[in-house]
Amino acid sequence: MPKYAKLNSIKFGIAAGILTAICVFITTLLGTAGYCIECTNLLTSIYGSFGYSISFLGAIAGAIYGFIDMFIGVAIFAWIYNKLI
Repeated sequence: MPKYAKLNSIKFGIAAGILTAICVFITTLLGTAGYCIECTNLLTSIYGSFGYSISFLGAIAGAIYGFIDMFIGVAIFAWIYNKLI
């Protein structure tokens, strides 16, 4: 049976969180200019109850929420992956 490398759960989660934060931030800024309306509607339905809005401050809040969500999700994924190999 081949040996597979383990993932560093924290670093993997941070990398995914940063990428998601950048994507949410840019998508929200594009939404303020009238682009990506469907995407910003989706972000509003997910994070709207936490203070997210289609504005510059909303972009910052969405980036923070996106980072936290993806960090937790991917860190758990990497932890489970490590347990299964």
